[in-house]
Amino acid sequence: MALLVTRPQPDGDATAKALRAKGYDVLLAPMLRFEPVPFPDDPDAHYTGVIVTSANALRALDDQPVLARLLKLPLFAVGKHTARKAQDAGFSDVIVADGDAAKLRIKIRDTFSGKDKRAGALLYLAGADLSRDLAGELREDGFDVVMQTAYRMVPLPSLPADVCDAFAANRIEAVLHYSRRSARAFIDATRTSGIEISALAIPQCCLSEAVSEVVREAGANQVMVARKPDEKALLEALDRALGPAKVN
Repeated sequence: MALLVTRPQPDGDATAKALRAKGYDVLLAPMLRFEPVPFPDDPDAHYTGVIVTSANALRALDDQPVLARLLKLPLFAVGKHTARKAQDAGFSDVIVADGDAAKLRIKIRDTFSGKDKRAGALLYLAGADLSRDLAGELREDGFDVVMQTAYRMVPLPSLPADVCDAFAANRIEAVLHYSRRSARAFIDATRTSGIEISALAIPQCCLSEAVSEVVREAGANQVMVARKPDEKALLEALDRALGPAKVN
């Protein structure tokens, strides 16, 4: 029996490694493909900080000339995973929120409390598809925010053949979902492949309540949700669904 990880690469490989270390067999079906968007840098722009709600935004800056200038600024990261990516990229002043955009908004407000919010703009490196208007909310708080689309995640229309075969043979015991968009892409792909019923009949482990809504609406009734929006909590939800795996 195996677990199915739908997380985009390269993060899917990191998750698979963590799961195998816990004793699970793993299959990968990345449901979104990462595509960076060129950054039209304005050298005269004055930024006072960088906002990042996904590690993919940092990945999109690789080899872009603007990165050297941004590294000198404080960076506000949505959670620990994104913060680690920022530090790996060379940011030294990283302020970390507790895993979601609402808490990131609070963290930014607290950091600038008593300071001139209009001394410069906050640069929000965003994805092409957003579930929350964080930039708009921060503007309501009095901040000048420049939002730049740094990347897009393109849904993949089908599942790998080995994954379809595994579902047909009842060899997958749970699916891990990390975002609403990847969960939707997974549901669409199972319908295209004609395996929706068997795919939704097993536990669906979701990073957040928002992600779980997608699989519940599709008909899944064995849905486990992480207590916090991070991978450690998601793997704990998996253990609740299946019981801890035995490491060989």
